Order: sequence, then C-alpha cells, then structure tokens
Amino acid sequence: AYERTCRYLTRKTNSVVVSVGYRLAPEHPYPTQFEDCLTATVHFMRTAQDYGVDPSRIIVCGDSSGGTLTAAVAQALVNRRDLPKLRAQILIYPYLQCVDFNLPSYQQNEGVPVLLKERTITLGLKYLDKDLSIIEAVLNGCHIPEDLRQKYQKWVSPD
Repeated sequence: AYERTCRYLTRKTNSVVVSVGYRLAPEHPYPTQFEDCLTATVHFMRTAQDYGVDPSRIIVCGDSSGGTLTAAVAQALVNRRDLPKLRAQILIYPYLQCVDFNLPSYQQNEGVPVLLKERTITLGLKYLDKDLSIIEAVLNGCHIPEDLRQKYQKWVSPD
C-alpha cells in the first residue's frame, strides 16, 4: 500500500527509504508489530553502511499505527549505546495519548470522519487485543487508575 509513497519520498529527498512490512493485528497481537519494527530498525542501523547509508542520518517515520510504532521504536533506542542515535522521528497522526479521551483535541475532532473518537478507541483496543466491552469505561476515563491520572495530570490535561 505504501510502495508509491516510499518511491516518491526516495525521489524527492534523494534518500534511501526502508519500509518495514510488520505483521498485522489481530492475527499477530501486540507487541508483535513493535518487535518487528524494532528488529528491522536495529538491523538496518547496524548494516546501513552496507547500503551506502550514513548511520548518523537515519530517520524513522510512520503514520497512524505506524506513527505509534515509530515513537515506540525511537523511545526504545534512545539510550542504546551500541547504535548511532536516530537523526529524527516523523510521526503522522500517531495514536499516542490514551490517558484522557476527553481533552479539547478529542472533543474538537470526535466527529471527524475516518478517525471518529469511538472508532479510534475501538481500533486501539483491537490492536492491543483487548475486550471491546470496555469502550464505554475507556470513554469515561475509568481505564486509568486515579494515582496515575494525578501523576500525568501536568502533561495530560485540558490546561
């Protein structure tokens, strides 16, 4: 599905683009996708020079679930001393914040086609192989214990 986009990016940026064909949920439950992406990224970082790529210029990118995986891979690599540092990460509408689904951005965009709030939560739960009967509880914020809600309030709040 992304071959044309990858070819376009390669031409327009004079770059090498490596697209990871990670295994998909629900046939392959989480964290399979993360492990596939991390394994592929580490392998490429270790062998980049074999492909004529400067390891210090590697950028990871993804959209939607791929953006979420990109962020997770970047976090997993941040303290690795056996690999070069990533140059950057590009996250295109990733699924990152699931502490509070009632923040202003969720309220503002809850009716935007394709990523309707309830559909987004449903897809997230399916991705994590969770029981869909908890959707209402998640919409109401009952999925986060109060002590964690307090802990993250300075980063995740309407303020």
